[in-house]
Formats: sequence, structure tokens, C-alpha cells
Amino acid sequence: MSLALVQSRALLGLQAPSVTVEVHLANGLPSFTLVGLAEVEVKEARERVRSALQNAGLEFPHNKRITVNLAPADLPKDSGRFDLPIALGILAASGQVDGGKLRGYEFAGELSLSGELRPVRGALATSLALQAQQIDVQFVLPPGSAEEAALVPDARVVRARHLLDVVRAFLPPGTPAGGDAEVDNDGWSRLEPRPLTATTAGPDMADVKGQATAKRALEIAAAGAHSVLMAGPPGSGKSMLALRFAGLLPAMTVQEALESAAIASLAGRLQPERWGQRPTGSPHHTASAVALVGGGSPPKPGEISLAHHGVLFLDELPEFPRAALEALREPLETGHITISRAAQRADFPARFQMVAAMNPCPCGFLGSTQRACRCTPDQVSRYQGKLSGPLLDRIDLHVEVPALPAEQLVQAPAGESTAVIRERVQAARALALGRQGKANQALQGQEIDTHVQLDDTAAKFLNTAAARLGWSARSTHRALKVARTIADLAGAATTQVSHVAEAVQYRRVLRSPT
Repeated sequence: MSLALVQSRALLGLQAPSVTVEVHLANGLPSFTLVGLAEVEVKEARERVRSALQNAGLEFPHNKRITVNLAPADLPKDSGRFDLPIALGILAASGQVDGGKLRGYEFAGELSLSGELRPVRGALATSLALQAQQIDVQFVLPPGSAEEAALVPDARVVRARHLLDVVRAFLPPGTPAGGDAEVDNDGWSRLEPRPLTATTAGPDMADVKGQATAKRALEIAAAGAHSVLMAGPPGSGKSMLALRFAGLLPAMTVQEALESAAIASLAGRLQPERWGQRPTGSPHHTASAVALVGGGSPPKPGEISLAHHGVLFLDELPEFPRAALEALREPLETGHITISRAAQRADFPARFQMVAAMNPCPCGFLGSTQRACRCTPDQVSRYQGKLSGPLLDRIDLHVEVPALPAEQLVQAPAGESTAVIRERVQAARALALGRQGKANQALQGQEIDTHVQLDDTAAKFLNTAAARLGWSARSTHRALKVARTIADLAGAATTQVSHVAEAVQYRRVLRSPT
């Protein structure tokens, strides 16, 4: 048979569209043509496949006109993931493997010149897409990638170490060394799905001395999935608090862990030892808008998507480029980002919790009792003005983190541990999920009126505060959601005046120069 079809998958965001690798051998001038909107690294597969077949002791049809088509032709294809299906297509078209046995299997893997299989990025994203589309196939992958794909429950994943391991499993009937694709061997083995094991390893909140107000704000943020802005002088503990925030969050569900790990796999950053841990991203303040929200061609996820179901820590917030900060406005509101390019469009989830830190002024000591501020009012105004009103509106909690005196820092006892605070957070989050099926921060429109359950006295208090402080409708709604979270932490059925009063304190404006 001179025509063979092998199934594989491309990557387009978190989607995994099907790709049929069609290989045709014909008489004529010897050539190797690869078509189907392939990027440069895919076209280079011709030399990798040729060398791998020869070094593995297999026959490469030198005297044939080889045409490889990656269908559909209008779908962009990149990376070396099509090396293995192209090699199998050539072997099937030349009769060295049984093309009929390839049905029910999909293949992805990069070939070394010796025939060994190398891992490819996005294996977990592909396996998750197969599960979402309810496609029942066996997915053959190299070591490293196969273990990623096997994290998906009920996934049917086969790990192959070498091209010859795959060939042995699909040899034609009657071949002396004939193999069986249903029989495991040293190089061809089926992987069992790996269950999620919750882990809470990480730095402890007890390491941070003092800062009771900031710790309380972070507890509220963790319970309601709110964003936080911490302002204070250098060395007051803002970074220590932020890096311990992920430990306060409830344990990830299997679906959350899979979504988070799939994005990391797509970007080539998946660390198997951190499977099930909430990610904490901390990009440098020189990061561009594309680095933060994603982009490129083909579109790739940015830091906000890599922090999906985790924490995005932005230190020195005013030092980020204005365009990068303004690009955060929509994802903070919607929980996803759409990257649109002329040729294609990709959607990435971005439901992250933003924890931001900043100094109150360029020198950092505005309002400090330890050192005098040397900034002029104009410098302070210009520095704080780097943060637009719409962006500050979307940050639920604004909290001041003052510097501690030396004697208090040395003599203060250790605070509550992360585990103790997390228990209260989990109880409050469970109340919210049982009541409305989502965290308080995600409430929208009429859901706020229905689930906040505001007392009449608390409503009057909030109306007065909003009028005097000149809040926008968004600020008022976010204060309501924070108040509902405070009520959940207190175990209250309704949102009362005390809960609203505490929430109002966290909608503070930045300190103005005097």
C-alpha cells in the first residue's frame, strides 16, 4: 500500500485539533515533500525522520517520491511533535508496519537522529482536550510527555522510548519478530492515571512577625478569592506575606489542578513534583504586556494564565509599564484572556488572584516614622498616578503594611501558622460554594443582591460611606463582596454593619503627600 494515514494532534491554545498525517509513496524522481502549513521546525522533520529510520536499521524509501500532507491544510502546525507520526506513515506506506493496526491510536513525539523519542510540550493539554471532547483513543507519547498526559483521569496513554518500540508493536502479521500493541514490554508500556495528592509544602505565615492587619486582609482575600494591594516602606514584609499567600488557599480540586498544569505544559514549564500545588508567578517589573497577558504567533499563554487557579505577585507595581498594567483590567474582571491575531485566535483561562505590592512614594518612606521622606509632592503624585483609577477599582483590598520597630521585630512572638489560617479559609470558602457555587469575588449582577444578604442597617451605612468617599458602582459592589467574605469568616448568615465597616476600611486610597 503506497498511502498511509496516521493520526496526531496540533496545539492551538488549550485546544488540540486533530491532524491527519497523510503519506504517499509514488514512482518518480526521489524527493521528500512536506505540505500543510508547517512551520520551519516541522519541515526540518524530513532530515530527522530520514536519519532516525536509517540509524534504527529500518528501510527509508530513497527511490520513491514521498509526499507528506498534514491535514487540515489551513491549521498552523509547529514543534517537532509530528516526527513520530511522519515516520510511522512512511513505514506504513512502504509496508514495514501494518497501517490497519494504527487505527485507534494517536501519536506525538520528536525523533532524535538515533531514533530515540524526545518529549514534546503540551502533552497534558492535549490529553485534557481529548477527555473534554470524549475521544476514546490510545495516545502514544515519549517519556516525560507520557507521564504528563497520564495525570488526566481515565486517559489511555502509552509510553514509548524508541522508534523501534513503536514499530515492534505494529509489525505486519506473520513477521518473525512480530509484536503486539496490546502487550507491554520494556520500551512500550501503558501508564495508569496518577491520582492527585494534595500538598501544602511552602513557607509558613508564622515566619512573619506582627502585621496583623495585613495578615487579616490576606485571610479575607484567600477566603473570597479577592485581589490585594499592599503599600508600605521597603523591608516591611510585603514580599514575605505575598510569597506565603498561596499556602492559605484551599487545596486544588482535580479539575483545577489539571487546568493549571495544562497551561504550564503548554508553555513547557510543568514541574511534576509541583503537581497539585497552586502556582505563584512573580514576573519582574520590566515584563511587557505580552509577557503578562500572552501573545505571539502562534499565541502562547502569559503570566496571568500560568497563574490560573493560583497567585500572581506583582512587586513594585507602579514600576510595571503602563500598557502591561492596563492589560490586566479585563482578565481581573472576567477570568480569561483572548489573544487575537490576524491568522488565528486563542482563548486562555486566567482566573488568578493578584497580590500586588508597592512603596507609597519613589523613596518608599512617605508616612514612615523610621525615616523622613525626601520626595516632593509632585514626585509622589506622579508615582502614585502610574496606577490608573480603573485598575485600582478592580483591586478589592487595599492595605497598608507599616515598618515594625526593631524591638518589636526581635521580641514579637511567632504568629498563627499557615495551617491554622487555612482551616478558617476553607470553612468560609465552603460556605460560599454551598450557597452560590462560586467564590464571592466571582459574583456578578443580581447574584450580589441575592447572596450578599445585606442587613438594612448595613445597607444604609454602605450607602453613606460610598457617597462620602465618592466610590464608583464597581467599588461599591466589590466592597459588598468583601463584606460577604468577612461574614462567611465569622459564620454569619447575613452581612451586618460590622462586616461592611471592615470592608470599607480596605477600600482606602493611597496616602497623599502633605
